[in-house]
Amino acid sequence: MQWTAEAEAAIKKVPFFVRKRVRARVEDEAKQAGKTKVSLADVRLTQERYLAKMSDEVRGYQLETCFGPGGCPNRAIDSDRLVERLEQILKRSDLRKFLEAHVKGGLKHHHEFRVTVADCPNACSQPQIKDMGIVGAAEPVMTEEPCTLCQLCVEVCAEDAVSLKDPDETPVIDYDRCVRCGKCMEVCPAGTLATGNRGYRVLLAGKLGRHPRLAEELPEIYQEDEVVSILESCLDYYNRSSKRGERFAEIYQDAESLGLPITHTSHEKKRAN
Repeated sequence: MQWTAEAEAAIKKVPFFVRKRVRARVEDEAKQAGKTKVSLADVRLTQERYLAKMSDEVRGYQLETCFGPGGCPNRAIDSDRLVERLEQILKRSDLRKFLEAHVKGGLKHHHEFRVTVADCPNACSQPQIKDMGIVGAAEPVMTEEPCTLCQLCVEVCAEDAVSLKDPDETPVIDYDRCVRCGKCMEVCPAGTLATGNRGYRVLLAGKLGRHPRLAEELPEIYQEDEVVSILESCLDYYNRSSKRGERFAEIYQDAESLGLPITHTSHEKKRAN
């Protein structure tokens, strides 16, 4: 459906975390009214109705991905199955009922527990500001295959994390700069660089608002079952610790408070050795 310039400008002012819902609602209501083009008046009318019934829209949680079921074109891992499992856990948790019992006044979308999945480090779904952010990761390792010194890995790395300082050397990976995007392994023609660990980075307790906070990254690359277990631990902690419907970031202390086993990342182990 077409939108007027004024309508497009208005919808961009809607908070990003409900913008998709509001946009879809605007188009649905415009279609029901027999319209083929969305105007500024349509946007304002839908906003008024939406805000008046916001409490009815609150599910208790939000689960977002960058590109939906189609996945990320830069994905380091296929997260479709993980997203389905996370959705099942969030539905079973009945967070709306929990919020109704703990929040005074009407429920709003900022009360919801927010989980987001990004298949690559571009992190379009903004995992750094969600209660739980999950980012696809593919960690490079060196194999015994001889390097052809083509330097494709150096050229493709946007983080300057791969170097060939000496023409006779094999690639050197700076794991402090590496974001585990997997690009260097994809372009290596000789197999000198390969995937050592493919999974997910997990970030916890981010939020926006008056007192914003960037999420804390846990020090591992986790497999699907482990990510599911972390979400279950977070929800259990949230249910036990949130007395008035406080955001997860407001009550979160550290990973150990969730009962999560924290060790060293694989690249930290490599440096230690």
